Amino acid sequence: MDHVPALDENLKKVVGPPTAKVMADHLGLHTVGDLLHHYPRRYAERGELSALADLPLDEHVTVVAQVSDARVHTFNAGRGKRLEVTITDGSGSLRLVFFGRGVHKPHQDLQPGTRAMFAGKVSVFNHRLQLAHPAYQLLRGDGAEDVASWAGALIPLYPATAKLESWKIAKAVDAVLPSADEALDPLPGALREGRGLVPLPEALRKIHRPQSQADVAQARARLKWDEAFVLQVALARRRHAEGQLTAVPRRPAPDGLLTAFDARLPFTLTDGQQKVSREIFDDLATDHPMHRLLQGEVGSGKTMVALRAMLAVVDSGGQAAMLAPTEVLAQQHHRSITEMMGDLADGGTLGAAEHATKVVLLTGSMTAAARRKALLDLATGEAGIVIGTHALIEDTVQFHELGLVVVDEQHRFGVEQRDALRAKGHTREEARTPHLLVMTATPIPRTVAMTVFGDLETSVLDQLPAGRSPISTHVVPAQDKPHFLARAWERVREEAENGHQAYVVCPRIGDEEEDGTKSTKKKAADDGDRRPPLAVLDVAEQLAAGPLAGLRTEVLHGRMAPDDKDEVMRRFAAGEVDVLVATTVIEVGVNVPNATAMVIMDADRFGVSQLHQLRGRVGRGSAPGLCLLVTDMPEAAPARARLGAVAATLDGFELSRIDLEQRREGDVLGQAQSGVRSSLRMLAVIEDEEIIAEAREEATRTVAEDPGLTGLPALRTALDALLDEEREQYLDKG
Repeated sequence: MDHVPALDENLKKVVGPPTAKVMADHLGLHTVGDLLHHYPRRYAERGELSALADLPLDEHVTVVAQVSDARVHTFNAGRGKRLEVTITDGSGSLRLVFFGRGVHKPHQDLQPGTRAMFAGKVSVFNHRLQLAHPAYQLLRGDGAEDVASWAGALIPLYPATAKLESWKIAKAVDAVLPSADEALDPLPGALREGRGLVPLPEALRKIHRPQSQADVAQARARLKWDEAFVLQVALARRRHAEGQLTAVPRRPAPDGLLTAFDARLPFTLTDGQQKVSREIFDDLATDHPMHRLLQGEVGSGKTMVALRAMLAVVDSGGQAAMLAPTEVLAQQHHRSITEMMGDLADGGTLGAAEHATKVVLLTGSMTAAARRKALLDLATGEAGIVIGTHALIEDTVQFHELGLVVVDEQHRFGVEQRDALRAKGHTREEARTPHLLVMTATPIPRTVAMTVFGDLETSVLDQLPAGRSPISTHVVPAQDKPHFLARAWERVREEAENGHQAYVVCPRIGDEEEDGTKSTKKKAADDGDRRPPLAVLDVAEQLAAGPLAGLRTEVLHGRMAPDDKDEVMRRFAAGEVDVLVATTVIEVGVNVPNATAMVIMDADRFGVSQLHQLRGRVGRGSAPGLCLLVTDMPEAAPARARLGAVAATLDGFELSRIDLEQRREGDVLGQAQSGVRSSLRMLAVIEDEEIIAEAREEATRTVAEDPGLTGLPALRTALDALLDEEREQYLDKG
């Protein structure tokens, strides 16, 4: 190739518009630089046959294997043809199927003994894994075409899609590989040399066209450092910027609201709650804004810690705002906080306790009159505490003196929302930034905390308060053992007869088809011949008419009107409902100590962390909790192993590691929340803990010496390229 394309050149000019469109739409690749950073997932050696035993269901895979058998079957009195090909790796085998007019060419090509690369989506038919109509590329081994296409001994297998196979991506990479020489090296020279890392152009050449496993190892080591370092520099710059801001120090009055509240507590705070509270109060007392992440096990008492921080700020003359992701959760927090405070929450009324303040709720569904009253209480300072949803962020909301922002379940908010609320503290001539406390009930391994929440100091609550009961969890294989499911409903009835309550959780609401929404139909199509997920409305009807007849059963889901949702939750909390059949709207924050049992239908359709969150809704009182995970998946399915892991431990940190190991890094780093492609292609946040920790130290030192990175233009360029604006905002989210 005479012309070496520039790194920012659009791929249309290099691979042609049709291929460029597929790369953009399905792989998020737009420029030559993007393609150079689309690394092989793994490598096949020429003499190697891929392991076929561990192929993931419903994923698009590329395998290198040998044909052991190929037969054409006829059906419909000879009018229809089906080619079945068996490929093997010596220890396991996989079936390929081709139908109709697509039979002739593969029947010619795929003779027994032929070795090839096959790409397709793994599905199940008659309890066997198969690839239907896979694309394939013959590997003849010594032909000129093979040598030209696959330089070196290792065959790179790229993350691919049904529309673009790995070998076509490899050909496109060949066209852009000369551009690797133009790559700007973001690592400071002293860092690279000190750690013995190869230059970036060499790393890119070796990752795409390695001659040996040693080449791959060198390239990976270098590219992991790039990703870790650039991410940590972004976070270090954020921390540095936060450190330049000023805040009003907030110290509780000696015999004020906090003291009065503590004196009424009917229990002693756990050691963990006391330790974390000290960390928070130390932060609040400084003239720089607190920037702290409070993560804790389900039910570890985070709300109590946050409330005491809010009371300390009210004591010092400020106001505190708590931002919750849903109306159900905001109303739940408002209810539980006013209950905990008693007459200390009746500020401004006759008979209010000394030091009392007002606690107001602000959500989008309030009546105009209630909203006006809440807004007035905030603007005058009458209300010391406000709990609300996104409605808190609107322009009409003004605070008298906002001193603390508490964000609950942070992963559901973007940086713009958090910063918009904090900006409401800038009401004086001298702008002061409110303190920030971020809470999450999703336990986060240390490396993820350093990578995703790297601009925050972290406090961990890992001790359950006294009086919390153990939760026993069991997998209920409904398909294999239907009598287990019958017994599950008997257990729910027993709990209700003993005066307790139960949740039944389903993945879907159930009236989507009438709405004509496409998502349900698409999901059913994606699942192949698997039935659609169970729905709240259907399950509630079947239970009320069948195994739970006579019990008071209600439904709760996200499409109900907010007032209806709150009324159902109020009745459930008051013990007027025996069984609540719900979607995951009950996942976080819902606190009904009398609820002792939970049955999760189609449990395999939920993630590990989500199951752990849901389970945390039971066992919140003195009676033991029971969680039953109902599934149709066969025992050998990976999803069953996942459910087994949840049943085996109540340790959320252990489960979050399992969750992380089973999912792609991009998912964990919030691709779904950030709306952009994860910049982590090489770094594995669990395995590479050491690199992340070292990169954090190096990045902190680099930013302290040169906050604007004026002496490191290539690093600035890498920040712009890797962390586009949306990604920066996602990282900033704290």
